[in-house]
Amino acid sequence: MKLQKEDIPVVMEAPDMIMRSLAGLGNMTVVFHELPKGTDFTPLLKGLGNDSCHCPHWGYIFEGTFRFIYDDGKEESFEAGDVFYAHAGHTAIVDKDVKFIDFSPTKELDEVMTNVGRVMSEMN
Repeated sequence: MKLQKEDIPVVMEAPDMIMRSLAGLGNMTVVFHELPKGTDFTPLLKGLGNDSCHCPHWGYIFEGTFRFIYDDGKEESFEAGDVFYAHAGHTAIVDKDVKFIDFSPTKELDEVMTNVGRVMSEMN
């Protein structure tokens, strides 16, 4: 399979932010993120177990910096050029405008994104 970033459907868009997502890669979903500094996923994870993301992610950072903060308090920072794995039980905060791609198990990612959508609609 070959795919251009522009061929991945946009699923979320806001000023300075775009998220593209495509399921159907085996049991995985590919997501391409462009997120501004200060983006904090923590409030969007409220209602999930431990109020954190239970979906593991494998990815690559094209530019920028962000941190995963795990349920045990450990933090990992990732920057341009890094390949990463984030295990289940985390949140993330963008420290410098970031562009990255990740691959995640579709079932778990769908559960997290359903929660994110619910929380966002309640915020509005």
